[in-house]
Amino acid sequence: MRSITRMVIVGAVAGAVAVSGVVGAVAADDTAAAAGAAAVAPKALTDDDTPPPAVEDFVYPNADQIFADRGIRLKSGDGHIVLDTCAPGMLEVDARNLAEIDKVGGGRFCFKTTGTTGRLTLELPSTYAVSTNAEYSVHLVMVTGTETKIHDLKPGSWNKVGELTDPQQRPFTLLELTTSK
Repeated sequence: MRSITRMVIVGAVAGAVAVSGVVGAVAADDTAAAAGAAAVAPKALTDDDTPPPAVEDFVYPNADQIFADRGIRLKSGDGHIVLDTCAPGMLEVDARNLAEIDKVGGGRFCFKTTGTTGRLTLELPSTYAVSTNAEYSVHLVMVTGTETKIHDLKPGSWNKVGELTDPQQRPFTLLELTTSK
């Protein structure tokens, strides 16, 4: 019973404080108006005042500059597979014929992987080898012409892909990387 009485009293006090705050604000406006001060109405929002909607488009940041500098086209992903400076234990992808364009890695691209899963769509022509890190298995989607080839790679392994696994030694373009723990 005491707790109910306390709740009623606390509610009544909170209500009185809220009402007195509103009454005080109205009285202050009336006093300012009576003293000759101009009452300022709140400004109506326009389209320019409205912030843009928070919609994630999953487009890879700085993709155009990375393509110009390195020859790899990073399209979109979930943020759990990110191009990074090579270091031991990273996901590594090797591609031919990029030594002149890719001044950073000469056709060697390393990715930092985070989370339990990750996805990255890209275009990396002439991909021929992939080294997975110890924690993640990797699913690759590659194409040559109209033929699609899928590779499922185990964690901590070095893998031939693309032309090195093709009987005709055709160059394949890497289109998608998916990782999972």
